[in-house]
Amino acid sequence: MFKGRRFTHCCAVAAFFAAAVPAHAQSQGVTANEILIGTIQDLSGPLAGFSKMAVAGMQMRVDEINAAGGIQGRKLKLLVEDSAYSPTRGAQVAQKLVNQDRIFVMAGTIGTVVNNAAMPIQFEKNVMNFAPLTTARDMFEPVNKLKFAILDDYYGAMKEHSPVLYKRVNAKKACAVYQDDEFGLEVFRGATDGLKSIGVTMAETVTYKRGATDFSSQVARLRGAGCDFVVMGTLIRETPAVMAESRKTGFNPTFFGSIGAYTELIPMLGREAVNGFYAVSSTPIPYPDSPNPAVRKWAADFKARANTDPQLFTLYGYWIIDLLSRGMDRAGKNLTTDTLARAFETMGTQNSPLGVPPTTFTEKNHLGSSYSTISQIQNGRWVEVK
Repeated sequence: MFKGRRFTHCCAVAAFFAAAVPAHAQSQGVTANEILIGTIQDLSGPLAGFSKMAVAGMQMRVDEINAAGGIQGRKLKLLVEDSAYSPTRGAQVAQKLVNQDRIFVMAGTIGTVVNNAAMPIQFEKNVMNFAPLTTARDMFEPVNKLKFAILDDYYGAMKEHSPVLYKRVNAKKACAVYQDDEFGLEVFRGATDGLKSIGVTMAETVTYKRGATDFSSQVARLRGAGCDFVVMGTLIRETPAVMAESRKTGFNPTFFGSIGAYTELIPMLGREAVNGFYAVSSTPIPYPDSPNPAVRKWAADFKARANTDPQLFTLYGYWIIDLLSRGMDRAGKNLTTDTLARAFETMGTQNSPLGVPPTTFTEKNHLGSSYSTISQIQNGRWVEVK
């Protein structure tokens, strides 16, 4: 299904974001020959499976662009720092990228808590946060020239799809398990509000801390509450861990996760335990045998380069740099944060042959796409549920 939504979500740092930066201030990170792009990834923590593939996709597109002559005669340089999915570490490496390396733009940074820790540091130096790998509403609201996001947000997608799936599977009692941070809360809030719209409240709610590995107590509480529909604000490791523990105890509700759990890594890690798992999706997994010939060629090109098949986050990383490069090219020789923001707002709908949703920014909306649907793991592969 397709959704086009706009939100009015205020946060505590709105006043900070609104602080004026001189309109024609000289942008750092841009020289006559080079543009510096920074990204903060989790290369050593629980999201490393996402981040390593995202960086590989980003670097692939950077190399292609540079081989073709760059952007307006300037070559791109990608600088990568490791946050280990820690907001404290994220703030430290943001300081390095912004104040020492003097990047022009931050792109594809992973994790809600890391982005929220890094953005104030970036914004102080007029450094844009482009296409973060998180779909929290803080990434595009309130509207600001320094914030552009590309994937349907956790809250809106869960609010939209939770009641649809709940009714589809004829569920009777809803519960939730989620990571105790802003990511998990956004998933939980969206599902709670969506289910409330059909008169359903959560019978039980359990949380866990980032990095947790034992979910026996959480599963025991969900099972004890008699839940037959469990919303999951979980990511790579936690999703199969919760489901494996559930299957072991004979607890088999419908499990439904956010776009944060929509990845090939879930069936790879969980195997039979995760068959039947539902999650929000927006872009088809780029399987090497995809029916889309453009995806098959791209996947083969990536494998020839990296000696491994690409994953969804490889495609995300590739698209982030591709879309960023389109904006920078439109901004022209006079590339500044202001001209880049204006370029995004005026360049119209951007499409890719690789299956990512069409992306459109406007002056009043910096969420590039609000498209999402539901997919399910069937026999070890993700299949869109029509």
